[in-house]
Amino acid sequence: MAARLTLISHKLCPYVQRAVIALTEKGVAFERIDIDLANKPDWFVAISPLGKTPVLQIGDRAIFESAVILEYLEETEPKPLHPVDPLTRAEHRAWIEFGSAVLNDIAGFYAAPDEAAFKTRILQLERRFAWLEVRVAASPWFDGESFSLVDAAFGPVFRYFDVFDEIASFGILAGKPKLARWRKALASRPSALSAVSADYPALLREFLKRRNSWLSGLQARAAA
Repeated sequence: MAARLTLISHKLCPYVQRAVIALTEKGVAFERIDIDLANKPDWFVAISPLGKTPVLQIGDRAIFESAVILEYLEETEPKPLHPVDPLTRAEHRAWIEFGSAVLNDIAGFYAAPDEAAFKTRILQLERRFAWLEVRVAASPWFDGESFSLVDAAFGPVFRYFDVFDEIASFGILAGKPKLARWRKALASRPSALSAVSADYPALLREFLKRRNSWLSGLQARAAA
């Protein structure tokens, strides 16, 4: 009998979303438990050496870090999401890491304390997405017709912009038609839709408000 899978989650964590998308694409049954990372339960601290989500429990064992979880699922579950060709597979892994760098830049964007730092973050994100616009096929997925783990990695990236776009037009994704197509395809993918709860946009807006950052101020003015 297969071991029970439990995904320890935080409702806003983009790395959790990657794991949920992969599990859903593969048709794997799992239980999801959301925790408050600002008030971590003792049982979570005991199984998460880095104190971060996601953590995947397989029976009485646990693995952490989203990249490791994705690779474990590739090795143990059907419906592979990595390409068969070793070189293409390595390239996809590299672009997943690129996606993590973009997420770090997004965190810097919403946490920037002043206008100068904020504008610097915008320029950095524009450069990241310019690289991606050159590489992505977006027909409709990252490398063509097959949904891959790179697509799973970028679904959470574009989801941030659904809320950012409500605040103002920052121009980060402007003039990038392939990214626009890819973003639209990901927004309607059932696995990506199910990766967050219905209250995700409201939770993200509240999270941004609490940052007391330059973006927080722009959000407050947009809502006024």
